[in-house]
Amino acid sequence: MVDTEPHDGGSGVSRRSFVKAAGASGVAVGLAGCVSTGGGDGGSGDGGSGGSTDTPINTDAPTEEITIQWAADTRVADSSDEVIQAMREAGLPDNINVEILAGSQVTDNRQSQYQQWLSSGREDPTLLMMDSGWTIPFIAREQLQNLSQSLPNEMVSQIEENYFEASVNTAQGADGDLYGIPLFPDFPTMQYRKDLLREAGYGDSDFETWATESMSWAEFSQVTREAMDANADADNSYGNADQQYGYTFQANAYEGLSCCDFNEFMTSWGGAYFGDPSQNLFGPVGDRPITIDEEAVLQSIRMVRKFIHGSDDPEALGEEYAGNIAPEAVLQWTEEPSRSPFTNGATVMHRNWPYSIVINGAEDVFGEDLGVMPIPYGVPESEAQYPMTGGPVAALGGWHMTMNPNSSSAKKQAAVQVLRTMMQDSFKLEIFRIIGWIPPEPSLLDSSEAAEVDVIGRYTQQLKVAGENAIPRPVTVVWPQQSGRISTQVNATYAREKSPEQAMSDLKSQLQQIENSA
Repeated sequence: MVDTEPHDGGSGVSRRSFVKAAGASGVAVGLAGCVSTGGGDGGSGDGGSGGSTDTPINTDAPTEEITIQWAADTRVADSSDEVIQAMREAGLPDNINVEILAGSQVTDNRQSQYQQWLSSGREDPTLLMMDSGWTIPFIAREQLQNLSQSLPNEMVSQIEENYFEASVNTAQGADGDLYGIPLFPDFPTMQYRKDLLREAGYGDSDFETWATESMSWAEFSQVTREAMDANADADNSYGNADQQYGYTFQANAYEGLSCCDFNEFMTSWGGAYFGDPSQNLFGPVGDRPITIDEEAVLQSIRMVRKFIHGSDDPEALGEEYAGNIAPEAVLQWTEEPSRSPFTNGATVMHRNWPYSIVINGAEDVFGEDLGVMPIPYGVPESEAQYPMTGGPVAALGGWHMTMNPNSSSAKKQAAVQVLRTMMQDSFKLEIFRIIGWIPPEPSLLDSSEAAEVDVIGRYTQQLKVAGENAIPRPVTVVWPQQSGRISTQVNATYAREKSPEQAMSDLKSQLQQIENSA
């Protein structure tokens, strides 16, 4: 990734070095997606393998025709022909057919569905595309196939030695065994309309600077407001839109708020869930400070309230921050609802994951007028209270491929061949082209082939900066319960139903109760 080590405010601990050290010490680093509450003790089922998670699998290619199901998402399903063709070109035998099941784009809905399937011992689907933010709870419940015990050593070694180390750790159990293969890591960025900003007096030199040098939230808000004002009556798609928004993001009371958007706002101001992330992010549960009510966190909330409600909100920050740049609708939006206004030409700035860069950078949308920059910061890392906080923070996300232990031996055998093709460089680069999923091996993101990928290849440098400044979320055994409490309280205070102080005081009590009960 990027050669320069992010500044750490004198602590000597950067986000990158911490994640690397955590991986080396076997800490379960939670990076991807958003954890949702999951219950149940799991189920063994019989499905041809007795539901055993470590039963050896015949890894030879099957000779008979067979169909297996892959639980994925709508992005895979919508591009199914291209995805299957990429598998074929990567070596998937013609006698293995893959049926793609389109799951919800809302991660907690998918988690709940998988929990139902696996707890009941259901044989299908054989392959599950699993958010790495909630893979560990499934591992702890012994509901996933142990790939270290089932796959050839060379496949496991390739993953452990060459893939993003932090992503791999979210697919490992407490014993260090591998239960998932990282399909892609995810780094959010800020997308923007260059054409609208040109109307406000900004040009290519600004865009080049912003690509790798993050701006403050204060500057970001003022730039956004300037673009809104300059284009209010302009003869362009923004000026002609029924609604005109400055900045859109995701603030619904769902897992994406606690794991990602709020995590970014808070951490960029120097705040943290549990004090020093380099010491407490992953435990010890019940024996770590809860710092969600500290001033840095409250400032981040006041800033967001200024963006949404403007100066009429007595809790909002001062004139340094432009107000009314985000619609109140963000309080109900997840990823796709927040993307639509931007894609449809009604928004200046939009926070989202790389898949939306592919959509918005297409020639029939904005083409090269799509700009991408790192997430802005509240305070520089040098001024942040805790290491790993401050600066252009991006919530680190991604998804894994996992295997249902209840599937039949024949389907598991076929699934191994599917996983093998997904580990080929050609498939990873093709998925990068088709959907915008970042290759799970850093070397591929640095490759000339990645830079040549249409649309998303224009933004590899921005993705590198995001990756170097990514912050994990605190995935522990209690995070599934804590995450829902966080999103509910944060959404309430963003909506002005509670003051920042009251919401975070209530949240602190709730988190402490969960910690003490663990």
